[in-house]
Amino acid sequence: MDTSLLAIILLVVGVGMGALLASARYLGEMRRIARFLRERDAESNARVTAGAAPGVTELAEAVNAELDRGAQAHIEAMRRQQEFQRDLSALSHDIRTPLMGAKGYLQLACDEGDPEVRARHLEAAASRIDATTELLDQLFAYTKSTDPDLALKMEPVALKPFVEEVLLGQYPAFEERGWEPAVSFDDAAVMVEADRDALARILTNLTVNALRHGAAAPAIGCRCAGGHAVLRVANAVADPGGIDAERLFDRFYQADASRGAKGSGLGLSVAANLAHAMDMGISASLEGDVLSIALDMHALP
Repeated sequence: MDTSLLAIILLVVGVGMGALLASARYLGEMRRIARFLRERDAESNARVTAGAAPGVTELAEAVNAELDRGAQAHIEAMRRQQEFQRDLSALSHDIRTPLMGAKGYLQLACDEGDPEVRARHLEAAASRIDATTELLDQLFAYTKSTDPDLALKMEPVALKPFVEEVLLGQYPAFEERGWEPAVSFDDAAVMVEADRDALARILTNLTVNALRHGAAAPAIGCRCAGGHAVLRVANAVADPGGIDAERLFDRFYQADASRGAKGSGLGLSVAANLAHAMDMGISASLEGDVLSIALDMHALP
């Protein structure tokens, strides 16, 4: 046999054997990684180690990166669950407190012989039951606002009369405080696209927040530019240092930060959820002692 031909045959055989050996090493590494993933404890911090087979280092790095992402997601889910349990415990306290108060006043009313005093006890009991009803209503509204399948009926809405209607619904509360809200629109005819019920809930919650936590009558202004209508609700607050504007839309924020304050701490969170569902922007800022909440909507031409 020709020497050169023999050399070529030996070279081909050598390359083939090398490829077979490399393939065997690669398959062995794949089996080792698969076995590691099957047997790995979900709570373990163990990571895939790289073998000698070609490409295994990149594969091990990719697998480890995915394991790290999964571990981080698990930690984040645990943190959210712990926060929810803590917040739910706070809300449970807020619900029990007025109910126990109502029960106490009802007992006093039952034992009271004076009709006027009995009437005052019954009025106090009714007030505490109303407070409980409001908390439950806000909890239901929050649950509904977080539903990914929330059905919205987007339609043109004349913003100025809509805002005035919402403010009129809070007239008794404004009258009780002796406040008159200031309303200003640079375009009184501006139209926005929104779900009427969702927008009414947002505006009501913003107004109630201003009434409940403000130190003066709110100013409601709307500026239109670049296809946007930005509605701003602003009023002075008594304790600006106690407000974290970045957390105002967090679930149960008020219940966390101010146990003595009225409300569930869900109103602004509901407003934010509904705004996002309608592709609106919502933000809060604090300048001096004035808290402003802005709702950025798409203005219709």
